[in-house]
Amino acid sequence: MSKASNYTAGEATGPCLDLEVPESLAGMRLDQGLARLLPDESRSRLALLIESGDVTVDGERAAPKRRLRGGERLRVTLRPRPQDRPQRGQALEIAVVHEDGEVLVINKPAGLVVHPGSGNWEGTLLNGLLHRVPQLSALPRAGIVHRLDKDTSGLMVVAKTEAAMQCLVRALAAHRVARTYLALAKGKVSAPGTVSAPIGRHRSQRTKMAVVPGGKPAVTHYLVAERFPAHTLLQCDLETGRTHQIRVHLASIGHPIEGDPAYGPRSARLLGRQALHAWRLAFRHPGTGEEVRFEAALPADMAHVLDGLRRH
Repeated sequence: MSKASNYTAGEATGPCLDLEVPESLAGMRLDQGLARLLPDESRSRLALLIESGDVTVDGERAAPKRRLRGGERLRVTLRPRPQDRPQRGQALEIAVVHEDGEVLVINKPAGLVVHPGSGNWEGTLLNGLLHRVPQLSALPRAGIVHRLDKDTSGLMVVAKTEAAMQCLVRALAAHRVARTYLALAKGKVSAPGTVSAPIGRHRSQRTKMAVVPGGKPAVTHYLVAERFPAHTLLQCDLETGRTHQIRVHLASIGHPIEGDPAYGPRSARLLGRQALHAWRLAFRHPGTGEEVRFEAALPADMAHVLDGLRRH
């Protein structure tokens, strides 16, 4: 492809790549030719680099539609992508329920993203944990062994040492971590039950999960905690921990969670997020071997909705 490629140690902007356009790309647009020269880079990333001036042709900034003639010298400054940058600690308020040398138990508020990802590269729980406990930078995912959806509130356990992380990961895989949620479901649920249905990526809506043949096994047990005219407060116990598990399972039996924007109806909602709270958490402590139990009261928004339902 290129007659010469030369990586130079970049500063904060990232490495620079010098390329010579081969004659075979003559007549091609700059963005198309660059995609041929750098097949391992996504077209969307290359387009952003061109638009931001991080791609020059013979030392000059160029438009994506510029036609190549062959023989030009391209310089591409490969600025680090957000996912490639080391995560940094940020001073975020974290509600700590328990902390010792091995574990940290927190009460995550609704609206807080757990892991950095597309559109949320900073201001996540992981960033807050790195600020509070800097040594977590030595652990994968800063010691986070399970997660909650952005708009689900409640308890999470975080490992502070490698040994504690391995212990908790094994316990989760063996279903030895008890996780109990409170979910306000739409409709009248008459009796306790179990949903055992495999969960996988939705076939057409890739940001959603669904009950699908061939999905990963998923089991949710539920009990009726309180009944209302058009809702039921359920106590849900996870046997497995699939993405959106409780939300998908309850929707699959005709009782989606109140306020759920992805799996519930689009009619008027009583809450601006899914009414789902990780209420109780129990596990054997990695250091002592003793069983420890924690409980987090309902957050104010869910408590307010339930009070309103009780008054009617």
